[in-house]
Amino acid sequence: MSVAFTREEDLEAAAAHLPDRPISSHRNLVTRTGLAALEAGLAEARRAYAAAQTSGDVQADRTAMAQATRDLRYYTARVSTAELVESTAEPDVVAFGRRVSFERDDGRRQAYRIVGEDEADPARGSVSYVSPLAVALLGKRVGDVVPFGSGDLEIVAVEPA
Repeated sequence: MSVAFTREEDLEAAAAHLPDRPISSHRNLVTRTGLAALEAGLAEARRAYAAAQTSGDVQADRTAMAQATRDLRYYTARVSTAELVESTAEPDVVAFGRRVSFERDDGRRQAYRIVGEDEADPARGSVSYVSPLAVALLGKRVGDVVPFGSGDLEIVAVEPA
């Protein structure tokens, strides 16, 4: 068997077995920013799909088409199930879309915005509403002490996003 045939079969196999992006079983709650990001992702997936359809390189087409199709399925599903949430809770209550600041037992202060799963990025200061931290904090008020992990968190501020 020629090396060319082996490489072609490898590319086809990789494209054929590209796993779908996982879709959470939780409600798809989103902030305005999160919804805009999902819509931008869908638009980009549509562009990639169209580009893959018109590309002339058959081998690149298979992989690009598989990736574009996978992303198109994902973003279509996420946009169609998105539930825009605007907080109506009292100003000092931890709620979806708000930034909560808290102090740990060791004196460290941290702040996170509670957002939807697609928007969450702890390194950039946002956590998913289904994360253990958010679950522990949702519905609590400024001044509340919340058990979390091996210690406690004291909520020191709640801000609109």
